Amino acid sequence: MPILNYTTTIAVEKTMGELIAHLTRPGVTRVSALYGENGSPTGVGFTMRTAYGLREFEIPVRTDGVFAALQQDPAVRPGQKTHAQAERVAWRIAQDWLEAQSALVDAQLATLDEVMLPYMVGPSGETMYAVFRAQQKEITQ
Repeated sequence: MPILNYTTTIAVEKTMGELIAHLTRPGVTRVSALYGENGSPTGVGFTMRTAYGLREFEIPVRTDGVFAALQQDPAVRPGQKTHAQAERVAWRIAQDWLEAQSALVDAQLATLDEVMLPYMVGPSGETMYAVFRAQQKEITQ
């Protein structure tokens, strides 16, 4: 089965707007787009008030893996195996994921900072997930 949203034609900018709209909720004080050195959007950053004060979060949208998945899937048409399509698909998947997380928060099954914990940026500038991975590597060495 092909990767989710592989046929999307929705522009990255439209999806970014939808994704950002899911973050406009009480406690969120800043939302911004993140861009790579080449000017392509690479994610979304936001600041929110938590029980422990203001915290920064960064949600990456990585297109390289999506591009590889599109390339490897024989069900995906050749015209859909482009970097531009990978970017549209990656953003659409991220938007779908954030919509699901928002549903958990809206249903009071979790708090926003709880579902976003892996993406919280710590004092070192790394996400909590990156810190966790580094610690796991140290333990297994």
